[in-house]
Amino acid sequence: MMVAAVARFLGARMMDLTIADHARSWLGTPYRHQASCKGAGTDCLGLLRGIWREVYGEEPEMIPPYTKDWSEPQNEERLFDAAHQHLISKPVSDMAAGDVLLFRMRDGAVAKHLGIVGRVGESPSFIHAYSGHGVVENALSTPWRRRVVACFAFPLKGDK
Repeated sequence: MMVAAVARFLGARMMDLTIADHARSWLGTPYRHQASCKGAGTDCLGLLRGIWREVYGEEPEMIPPYTKDWSEPQNEERLFDAAHQHLISKPVSDMAAGDVLLFRMRDGAVAKHLGIVGRVGESPSFIHAYSGHGVVENALSTPWRRRVVACFAFPLKGDK
């Protein structure tokens, strides 16, 4: 029993590192709304979709077209709901490299931005596709950290 738990933990850590490495391989990809093509263009959701395809193969569901304001006018948490459906929720305080962070860009607004944790510890970072910048790795500074509303882990391959 204990050996299985340790193997599962080590497998999760290896997957986290792989996901952060996958995210870094997208650095420099230009920002393109609704796109998900490494080197050609992506938005924040497209980055997550691309990493999912690299790790698992097929995406878990077809993504319908979406506007830049997401579901803000309807006040619907579509991104948050989809993350809960396909990823594993965990406390933000337990974030690890490779986890997905969900952000609210304004108080009271819907969560409509996401990124992948690049590093934790003294100088945490996250990798995200940001309008006007493309895919970049930024420090998870206080202004960004204040906007984090949720943290999710990718499921292990056998669990998805």
